[in-house]
Amino acid sequence: MVGSSHEAMHRIFQKDPALLTRALQQVLGVPFPEPYDFAGMNVDLTEIEPVERRVDTLLRAETDEGAYLLVVESQGKRDERKRGSWPYYLSYLYEKYRCEPVLIVVTQNSATARWAAEPIHLGVRGCPSLTVRPFVLGPDNVPVIAQASQAERDPALAVLSAMTHGRGPHVASILESLVAALKTLDADTAAVFVQFVDSCLAEPRAQQMWRDLMTTMQYFWRHPLAEEVRGQGREEGVELGRIQDRAEMTLNILRWRGIDVPDDVRARVQACTDLDQLTTWSQRAVHATTAADLFTGE
Repeated sequence: MVGSSHEAMHRIFQKDPALLTRALQQVLGVPFPEPYDFAGMNVDLTEIEPVERRVDTLLRAETDEGAYLLVVESQGKRDERKRGSWPYYLSYLYEKYRCEPVLIVVTQNSATARWAAEPIHLGVRGCPSLTVRPFVLGPDNVPVIAQASQAERDPALAVLSAMTHGRGPHVASILESLVAALKTLDADTAAVFVQFVDSCLAEPRAQQMWRDLMTTMQYFWRHPLAEEVRGQGREEGVELGRIQDRAEMTLNILRWRGIDVPDDVRARVQACTDLDQLTTWSQRAVHATTAADLFTGE
């Protein structure tokens, strides 16, 4: 199980390192040359001194214009220490590898994105000896991927959209579209993306919706996040708890998708004691346009 959004982000960029350069080119408009090869690198930048320094992700991108080091940092909030760490990272990497380092900051918070994008000037005011300008990917520039067709064309970008817009008003549509895209991938790749999104959704309602949606994906139940969810069910220890949870999940999916739930629909779902029937209704809830669509054909 992925332990943090930092570790999860490292894994997704290892899985699809070209996502970084596509984001630079398409989202930020940076004329980054097209890479033909990537290699993961050691993220430990510690020197022989009692200070440990690590970046979240470090990749080497080979292009026709030469090699670049892609330094990726996940930033949850302002941290003024980074204004000293980031110049150090870039200077150290250039000195060690003699190829150009590129700093990319990923965040879910607009205020943090604006802070991170501010140039870092070191030296005389107005005439600095060193200036660092981070490239920032956040909710103000990463596209909202809220249609299944868009997500299926670029699942990795859809995952990045879910990460950066996890607190925004379109999160329900983004997550639904991502589910459709994950169904087109092999199980192992999809599992990496599933766990990444789960670790990055800090807003409790969004994370619960994601877990509810994941119950509709059969491959999901073969992977670690599923084991955690199953474990929570075992702790409750009774079949009634599973039935109540599935009924509540079905109603939550409708509500989170902005679909009105009449009293008669709520009563029918809550009165149901057939777990298989509730599972069918929860799957229909993902694509329903009205609450009555749960009972189509019955």
